[in-house]
Amino acid sequence: MSNTLHHGLLHQSPCRPTILEHQSKTNAPGVSINALLQAYPAKQGAVQLSKNLICTKFRENSLKVPKTEIIKGRRMVSAVPRAVLTTDPASELSKKCNLDGNSELKIDVNIPTQGKGFQVNIHVTNISDSLVLHWGGVSYEKKNWVLPSSQPDGTKLYKNRALRSPFLKSGSDSLLKIEITDPQIQAIEFLILDEARNKWFKDNGDNFRVQLIGRDKQSSIVSVPEDLVQVQAYLRWERKGKQMYNPEQEKEEYEAARAELLDEITKGASVEEIRARLKKNDDKYTIKDSNVPESKGKIPDDLIQIQAFIRWEKAGKPNYSPDFQLKEFEEARKELQAELDKGASLDEIRKKIVKGEIKTKVSKQLEKKKYFTVERIQRKERDLMQLLNKYITEPVKERASKLSKSPTAVELFLKAKEEQDGGSIVNKSFFKLGDMEVRVISTKNLDKMKIYLASDLKSPLTLHWALSRKAGEWTTPPPNLMPLGSVSLDKACETQFAESYYGEPPCQVQSIEIEIGEENFVGMPFVLLSGGNWIKNNGSDFYIDFSVGSKKIKKDAGGGKGTAKALLDKIAEMESEAQKSFMHRFNIASDLVEWAMDAGELGFAGIFTWMRFMATRQLIWNKNYNVKPREISQAQDRLTDLLQNVYISYPQYREILRMILSTVGRGGEGDVGQRIRDEILVIQRKNDCKGGMMEQWHQKLHNNTSPDDVVICQALIDYIKSDLDINVYWKTLNSNGITKERLLSYDRAIRSEPSFRNDQKNGLLCDLENYMRSLKAVHSGADLESAIANCLGYRAQGQGFMVGVQINPVPGLPSQFPGLLQYILDHVEDKNVEPLLEGLLEAREELRPVLLKSRDRLKDLLFLDIALDSMVRTATERGYENLNDAGPEKIMYSITLVLENLALSSDNNEDLVYCLKGWNHALRMSRSRDDQWALFAKSVLDRTRLALSSKAELFHQILQPSAEYLGSLLGVDQQAVEIFTEEIIRAGSAASLSQLLNRLDPVLRKTANLGSWQIISPVETAGYVVVVEELLSVQNKSYEQPTILVAKVVKGEEEIPDGAVAVLTPDMPDVLSHVSVRARNSKVCFATCFDPNILSDLHAKEGKLLSLKPTSADVVYSEVKDSELLNPSSTNMKQDGSSPSLTLAKKQFCGRYAISSEEFTSEMVGAKSRNIAYLKGKVPSWVGIPTSVALPFGVFEKVLSDSSNQAVADTLQSLKKQLGEGEFSALGEIRRAVLQLAAPPQLVQELKSKMQSSGMPWPGDEGEQRWDQAWMAIKKVWASKWNERAYFSTRKVKLDHDYLCMAVLVQEIINADYAFVIHTTNPSSGDSSEIYTEVVKGLGETLVGAYPGRALSFICKKSDLNSPKVLGYPSKPIGLFIRRSIIFRSDSNGEDLEGYAGAGLYDSVPMDDEDKVVVDYSSDPLLIDDNFRHSILSSIAGAGSAIEELYGSAQDIEGVVRDGKIYVVQTRPQV
Repeated sequence: MSNTLHHGLLHQSPCRPTILEHQSKTNAPGVSINALLQAYPAKQGAVQLSKNLICTKFRENSLKVPKTEIIKGRRMVSAVPRAVLTTDPASELSKKCNLDGNSELKIDVNIPTQGKGFQVNIHVTNISDSLVLHWGGVSYEKKNWVLPSSQPDGTKLYKNRALRSPFLKSGSDSLLKIEITDPQIQAIEFLILDEARNKWFKDNGDNFRVQLIGRDKQSSIVSVPEDLVQVQAYLRWERKGKQMYNPEQEKEEYEAARAELLDEITKGASVEEIRARLKKNDDKYTIKDSNVPESKGKIPDDLIQIQAFIRWEKAGKPNYSPDFQLKEFEEARKELQAELDKGASLDEIRKKIVKGEIKTKVSKQLEKKKYFTVERIQRKERDLMQLLNKYITEPVKERASKLSKSPTAVELFLKAKEEQDGGSIVNKSFFKLGDMEVRVISTKNLDKMKIYLASDLKSPLTLHWALSRKAGEWTTPPPNLMPLGSVSLDKACETQFAESYYGEPPCQVQSIEIEIGEENFVGMPFVLLSGGNWIKNNGSDFYIDFSVGSKKIKKDAGGGKGTAKALLDKIAEMESEAQKSFMHRFNIASDLVEWAMDAGELGFAGIFTWMRFMATRQLIWNKNYNVKPREISQAQDRLTDLLQNVYISYPQYREILRMILSTVGRGGEGDVGQRIRDEILVIQRKNDCKGGMMEQWHQKLHNNTSPDDVVICQALIDYIKSDLDINVYWKTLNSNGITKERLLSYDRAIRSEPSFRNDQKNGLLCDLENYMRSLKAVHSGADLESAIANCLGYRAQGQGFMVGVQINPVPGLPSQFPGLLQYILDHVEDKNVEPLLEGLLEAREELRPVLLKSRDRLKDLLFLDIALDSMVRTATERGYENLNDAGPEKIMYSITLVLENLALSSDNNEDLVYCLKGWNHALRMSRSRDDQWALFAKSVLDRTRLALSSKAELFHQILQPSAEYLGSLLGVDQQAVEIFTEEIIRAGSAASLSQLLNRLDPVLRKTANLGSWQIISPVETAGYVVVVEELLSVQNKSYEQPTILVAKVVKGEEEIPDGAVAVLTPDMPDVLSHVSVRARNSKVCFATCFDPNILSDLHAKEGKLLSLKPTSADVVYSEVKDSELLNPSSTNMKQDGSSPSLTLAKKQFCGRYAISSEEFTSEMVGAKSRNIAYLKGKVPSWVGIPTSVALPFGVFEKVLSDSSNQAVADTLQSLKKQLGEGEFSALGEIRRAVLQLAAPPQLVQELKSKMQSSGMPWPGDEGEQRWDQAWMAIKKVWASKWNERAYFSTRKVKLDHDYLCMAVLVQEIINADYAFVIHTTNPSSGDSSEIYTEVVKGLGETLVGAYPGRALSFICKKSDLNSPKVLGYPSKPIGLFIRRSIIFRSDSNGEDLEGYAGAGLYDSVPMDDEDKVVVDYSSDPLLIDDNFRHSILSSIAGAGSAIEELYGSAQDIEGVVRDGKIYVVQTRPQV
């Protein structure tokens, strides 16, 4: 009875069906259901099925049947078959099992004698008083839990998917009674939660399950034989068309089959009757073996292959599994056999099916593969937004680490010595001696090496040391190198440490200083002697390496700024220990993972930098330490297990964690690591190669295996395949960074070359290729084949003493996934890489949701994903040649694939996802022959470049400081550090994507007739070429001769320096940005160059005098002689080389702190305020004008003179004096001082009154804090009088800065859908008959400020305002949006002056911060809705035309669009 109880009452829910073990290996072609039923044994527990029966899975990738497990105590054991428990109504079912320690779980199921349903009593003994049952009902017809209508008191609904019911406490026990009255519920499932300990109790990792069978469905004891359930499930599967089931559906189908049979039993059918019914289906439902019979009659194999190929093509070339391919061959044989049976001859069949090129196609297919595979997969349609990873970005800075500690006295002592010495650091070493430490630094200054040793050991300490001319040698130091008091010995000398005190409070430090001259010594071995005891380094000598790389890092390396400095210091401290072996390094890294978590992103950047230095052989891999491969793989396992846990818990760090994993390698499960050591012996024995190079390699492998062994193995394979050409062996080694010197540097050196015999080649090639799997399993984090094998599972039998390996498949993978991976392996070397890329991306997309959840063997799936990512990059680079003659659509499609790959690997990939959506839209436009496709694609290309640039900058910001600081501590070669981040970027998909963009750019420019230049300010000029990195870096410079600046970076807010007559850049500032407007106003030639060849030529002409002649779409330049220099007046410089000077009339305080727009006059406010007041009531009614008030001229000076601000006034007076003396750093101090001003009560009252009377909201009505925000914004506007670009601009034209006054225009912000700037005369061509406009999404600051990317631009003829023509689509990734708020605009008397470009020099500040939103243009109606775009652009052009007509002159107009309505927020004369 107890077994019956186990089977029917309590078992694992995810494992409902039973596997019937298959052991016999019959070769019979098939076994019918009839035979199966007849073979049903009397003893049910002994049921076994042969291989060809439907047991573990239905053929053709159909229904898989997992094992059922039962409770025996708490251990789960297989049960065959499972019986369904039923009892007499009066009886009670009861069972118990151990839950936790002394706790037991008891379950009673009562079936009431009257009424319906069940009563389930759950009883837990000896446990806490905070238990909750997390539960639901099971219905075979429904996938999810059913929530019963009757629920215990206190039950709560959990996420609409489950119930949570509290247990009642009774002494030391907890009780819960559940009543189930719902007829559709056949079982309940549950987990138990101990809320006090946050601990879940499960049934061996799965749900507990209680089977419920009603009194009306019982006949004493009834069990449904498992063989009948299997047959019924098979019949259901065939009835439904042999569908592809995922594991969960398979379980549901199996249980539904059981339910159908139970239903028959409850209706009166006996098991024998059911067996007889199923027996009748014998002929129709014979279960065939998938194995091809040995005999195929008289039909030749080549005909069967052709017939199978024809069947495959007719089926649409599906991707068949190997098993199904064999079945297809058998079906093809049967079809041909049927033809023979009808009387056809083989010749007739051959003539019938061998037509045209079919035989050739078949033979070619079989040359590549042993079976037919799909030529191209069908990718699933997916919502690209599912790719989105979006995390709150934190500033890149080191968090305070709870593990960091104050430096020890020894560290402080050596730090002082290091600063005093002044030489470059050659080596830093740290040795832990119990609670004490020994630290060593080596410095080199000119030709002298100094060694400083220090320890905090308390007892007297003696250094027993020597010098080495080659590693491992002990040589007595020359007398002139021995410190005073040293004693010379045989091959060594002894020196007493000197005592001193250091630190606060003072601590004893023992130290020695040794100076080495020009002698050719490579290192210093030593041991220590204290109290008669020898102190060694874990049984070995201590050793200080004197070797200096070709070029060492500068000493300070930024002092660790921008890094997790404490962590990097710890890494440097532990490096001498880490050098012993990979086991030591990986274990140390594991110990530091928690520290890295505490330090945040920079902590993991530090770990990655260290691992990368290791992977690129910048650090020593093994030093005098013998370690077993198993120990290395176990250490790798430990580290990668920790990293996979962080991957789940901290999704914002996933990208850098993937990078760390790729440098560490996959590791093994112990047995794989040991296999490296054991299998090489078998290879030597089997192939008679026990001496020479193979023996030396064997000794190295036994001593310390490393990633170099993967390369060595590949070199041997290539050597054998090249018919034993030794040059091929060396080529493989050298191309992977392994030189003869490196082979000799191993602790167990490899001195010989391989020398194999011809009769050894085949055996060695086979064995080495198999051996490569073991090597890659431990050392490679990105090897595709081994990563796939590790996830899909494989088995390798041991030979002799060699251990065997069994890697089980990763459970729970998508059902189509194995076939997808097989497709990839089949096509991995194809020349046409596009289908392969599709397969790789489809596999990554299928894998992505699995990687987002915590699960067993997550790291194996991560390594698989890393390998797939790496293969995308490799395949893309291999496919460049195929794109040489490709059209733009093919290149764009390749871009979408590589961009999708980059998005799958990136954190915060929102911009990349929107770029991907943009490329898909561009492809649709191209395929539909939209005449704007190339223009739109060019905007997406520009945005993609910006996204790549942003990603590269972020990598540099996060990684480079760590590389420089850690590199300086570890003595890494300087060149390796300088290119550290660059190499990381070049190794990823971003570099491949950049190359594809470079290929497409000229094609798009040509198609869209864009030319090589964008002319922003068309001024003919001449000057000397100066190349600079950033315009910002020279904006305050004054050039003495006319200068053409070629600047790599122009953001849009810079000031053009005095003396510059032209600015040429590859950057893309908007035509209407502040710097563009100032360039036109100052008559400075300003243009963007898109052609890298032209830019290279301009760089080469640095220092030369060039003449520039811009046209509407080009810049013609040529070298000229100094004597041909244009008249200085044309270069905007006076004869004496100075710029013109301007005078201002100083404005006075008018006696009022605030005025309304009706009171605006030239004595009170600037042109910005007056113009907006003038427009009100004069523009067409469909153009909105915002309500305005202002703080007039002189208010700032009045506030400053208030007695409450006396201290600020004194500070400003002092700082302005410093500024006048040329101390420009005072500008920032002045701005900060202005922000300390207090608001006089009268100002607050007057401003409140004016705003409320004008119908504007008063910030103070929302609380004092809101007024404080508004007051701070006002002060920021005033403070912008002293920003750098404004100060240097006024200084250049000799404008008296003290006479510059600042009014503040106050307006309510219109939360814009779009913002625009209009120039009513085209600024690029000077054509007054057409309007030029730029439009951005959100607020206008992205247009006029330093935000990268281009706006949507269009022109419109004034004679036809209803026909706007788009010149360029937007590429700006960011849009600014804001809540309902107030903006305070600068309005100085120093703007819009005759001959002075004052536009945009001062700040306009909203009361609230704007939200930066990454914009998706692929769903923006302005881009995808032609009618909407036409309507909006025509309305903007109409507003510009109306305002120009109102003023009678060309205007520079700013405005916004909200819900389709046009608003103008300011206008000024266009210069």
